[in-house]
Amino acid sequence: MRPHTTPVTQPTPAERLRTIITMAHSMTVITDGHEQEVYSLNGAGVMGRVHLHAPSDALSPGHRRPRAPIRLELTDVAPTAVRDRLRARVTLSGLVAATYDSEAAESACMELGQAVLEDAQGRSYVTLEELQAAEDDPLATCEAGMLTHLVAGHPELIPKLLRLVEPGTKQELVRALPLAIDRYGITLRLEYPMTQRDVRLPFPTPVTHLDQTGLQIHALLTAARRASHRLPA
Repeated sequence: MRPHTTPVTQPTPAERLRTIITMAHSMTVITDGHEQEVYSLNGAGVMGRVHLHAPSDALSPGHRRPRAPIRLELTDVAPTAVRDRLRARVTLSGLVAATYDSEAAESACMELGQAVLEDAQGRSYVTLEELQAAEDDPLATCEAGMLTHLVAGHPELIPKLLRLVEPGTKQELVRALPLAIDRYGITLRLEYPMTQRDVRLPFPTPVTHLDQTGLQIHALLTAARRASHRLPA
């Protein structure tokens, strides 16, 4: 008999954090008592500017200057015009051997002390080992385009997807918009007069390649049609 396993329906904190730092277009760097905004990461993400490695107890030979604390702050913003577009905050803190220089040709070497993800689920701490082991989401580079295309090109699909949401959550609903999409499913933002709520619609199986996304969305729509047929007359 096969052991029962719970299906994975959403990214782990390490996967979310990795996606955010990979896709970031800007970040705030705080070091040596100074704060600077770094823009235009040129598609390389944070890792193109800062190289993370495990903390060490001693400086390597040749390092005579004391290491300075550094903190990197990043935000994950929804590409669609939902209320409160901030989806998550990421903070990476650690040590560098020299003051961070955004104009430097080479990436800075940072000993990671702590990686924190803050979102609607709360605060999660991610180790460097978990971050390195996490896989890149195959939809990350296309997420913004897919969500904006869904809103602008196929708005009729959103009410259909709402059929998969518990009926009670639709009372006093003002608007529903897609908030996020990843390899595990779609998240809808349900907006009410005074508040909002996010609901997760997991794919039947996680996406391993971008080309599979259409089939998974079609599967959700098929399930939505079946759900509507089961509703009482």
